[in-house]
Amino acid sequence: MERTLWIVGLLAFFFLCLWLMYRAWQKKATRQQARIGELPTVPAELGAQLLEPTTGMYLGSTIAPSWQDRIAVGDLGFRATAELTRFERGILLERDGATVIWIPQESVTAVRTERGHAGKVMTEGGVLVIRWTLPTGTEVDTGFRGDDKTVYPAWIADATRVTTGDDE
Repeated sequence: MERTLWIVGLLAFFFLCLWLMYRAWQKKATRQQARIGELPTVPAELGAQLLEPTTGMYLGSTIAPSWQDRIAVGDLGFRATAELTRFERGILLERDGATVIWIPQESVTAVRTERGHAGKVMTEGGVLVIRWTLPTGTEVDTGFRGDDKTVYPAWIADATRVTTGDDE
């Protein structure tokens, strides 16, 4: 009987911890809602495709400059397999089982590689990070771990070319 009480007690403690984590995530989303606001919608015309689609894993979005301050609003904080495509008017991030993220060209401030993002740590340069500004003015970092990391230099070069206006 004593063993049964211990098991029931441990299960109750486990479920209490799960519930507390869920409540903390909800409270964080509520606190962040005003800073995040509505995400940009995908326009009808994307322009010419500048880079081939890249498959990989969406790691989440964080409030810049912190690589660990994960956004809890909507489904921005959840990892998902995804496809990242660069168009003239912006970057399209299509996630499996989650909403599409559209990053307008004028919102992109930097594209770089990092060692970690949103709690995921990898080798040096293992994550492609896009820093962009939401319509509310909040800067966020969106992390993407590509299946083929050899495409990262093209993404960085393209972002540098577009932000500096160098159309060679």
